[in-house]
Amino acid sequence: MMKISVRNETSKLKSVILGTAVSNGATPTQDEAYDPKSLEHIKAGTYPKEADMVSEMEAFRAVLERHDVQVLRPELVENMNQIFTRDIGFAVDDLFIKANILPDRADEWTAIQHIVEQIDPAKVIFPPEEVHVEGGDVLVWNDHLFIGTYSGDDYSELNTARTNLQAIDFMRELFPNKKVKSFDLIKSMTDARANALHLDCCFQPVGYDKAIIFEGGFRDQEECRYLVDLFGEENLFRITAEEMYQMYSNVFSISPEVVVSEQRFTRLNLWLREQGFQVEEIPYHEIGKQEGLLRCSTLPLYRE
Repeated sequence: MMKISVRNETSKLKSVILGTAVSNGATPTQDEAYDPKSLEHIKAGTYPKEADMVSEMEAFRAVLERHDVQVLRPELVENMNQIFTRDIGFAVDDLFIKANILPDRADEWTAIQHIVEQIDPAKVIFPPEEVHVEGGDVLVWNDHLFIGTYSGDDYSELNTARTNLQAIDFMRELFPNKKVKSFDLIKSMTDARANALHLDCCFQPVGYDKAIIFEGGFRDQEECRYLVDLFGEENLFRITAEEMYQMYSNVFSISPEVVVSEQRFTRLNLWLREQGFQVEEIPYHEIGKQEGLLRCSTLPLYRE
């Protein structure tokens, strides 16, 4: 049996499911876009090419394996975008939770069954149908569980609203010993600079006590203030709307000391090094055009 253990976002990583960009399918039409950033690139003719995305993911895999991480991959579904494994499931403590994702992405779940079947079935959780939750909205931080959501009346009309209020209640029942904090995020289907697709697009912890944050991604500044107070002003790297758009907060921790980041994130990478982190810089800009980056394309299964 495969053991699951994820108690925070930064402990030493031992095994992870990394997505794949192979057989990614044709460039979507404007009507098929799931998010405003993809739409922007579809319209501009700058949507990423499969070969570029494959090479970016290979660079990521190489870094993970160099740090002795077991890298698992989904089975290949022809002509399907399978990059963002964080959307299809996530681990909290010793449980693996299936994400209830957009219906036309169900094949992505099927493609990781060969991995899920190795986990103790008692540890695999299937939320009820009315609970919408994606891994990008769920951040585990020791005794805290941070969950991004959207409480607007137009929830059902927004493809960019991925985690609903029923999910908050569900996670509170599932983890009664954790402080489950929800964060109402700003959503847009038309403006990628005013759309926090997931919580990890505007906030993410790094190391033992630091975090990257974009205050403008939160609809409720009181909720944002909770994070500022919890981590402390001196431990925060604040990003701009443009940096959120570039996915600055969607880096990925291999350990409390090692962070994988996009090579163009000059300001962030400098700050991380100033804080004593080892920064593994890789090209991931093309994948970022789909409003997802490094954390989005990983599904950690075991951290020490």
